[in-house]
Amino acid sequence: MPKRVLQGIVVSNKADKTVTVLVERRVQHPTYKKIIRKTKKYLAHDELNRCVMGDSVSIVESKPISKRKMWVVQDEVSQ
Repeated sequence: MPKRVLQGIVVSNKADKTVTVLVERRVQHPTYKKIIRKTKKYLAHDELNRCVMGDSVSIVESKPISKRKMWVVQDEVSQ
């Protein structure tokens, strides 16, 4: 089974070797048929502490690293 890859924006890098990534997706409301934006925050492992706030990054799922951290920063996405 392939690993999931998500793209998002780094909103926090305060923890050591960890960044918080905000991922936004667009879904259609089931009743009103309007496109709405849903967001979710993921904790991702950043081994070299390279990411700073505002970076657009790609994260890939991995085995659990800690209680809430199951994603690894793959690379920075050029905008």
